[in-house]
Amino acid sequence: MRYILASASPRRRELFERIEAEFEVLVPKAEEIVPAGIAHDEAAKLLAQIKGKAALEQFDCSGAMVVSADTIVSAGGEMLGKPKDEQDAYRMLKMLSGCTHTVYTGVALLTADGQERVFCEATNVTFYELEETLIWKYIQSKDPFDKAGAYGIQGEGCVLVKGIEGDYFNVMGLPVARLYRELNEQLKEAKA
Repeated sequence: MRYILASASPRRRELFERIEAEFEVLVPKAEEIVPAGIAHDEAAKLLAQIKGKAALEQFDCSGAMVVSADTIVSAGGEMLGKPKDEQDAYRMLKMLSGCTHTVYTGVALLTADGQERVFCEATNVTFYELEETLIWKYIQSKDPFDKAGAYGIQGEGCVLVKGIEGDYFNVMGLPVARLYRELNEQLKEAKA
């Protein structure tokens, strides 16, 4: 099977390599808009589908399985995407301080002939109480700016995290163990 990872994320590339050694990376242009009031897990799935369908429309994906994903941080009823600037990163990190939030990663497996499998994985993450100096030091590292919720668990943001419940790799942006199983199920169904 030919695999296409529809993602600009270097973390997703690194994680997908743990499942499949040979794959292509294509970065589609997609308008990522979610309807107001949508549940956060559903939003993650919808955004993954939007990216995957954009790849199918913009590139030759015949004979391939397109894998796309989107990660959302959910805290206090709010969806936290990537911070716009330092003040937005500060606001997000202050909101997460001392609390538990949920990281949702939606994944879409799509083919040009219409096969579609979409799922979402959820992981609860608890932060320590964060001192002002730590928040600003982390913001100055520039690590928060390309990450949902303004932190990366795998980088310098690891010092913020008190504990997790669920898949660590899901917090990085790709639920590796579940994706492996979903890909195998999709292949079995395609052969049946």
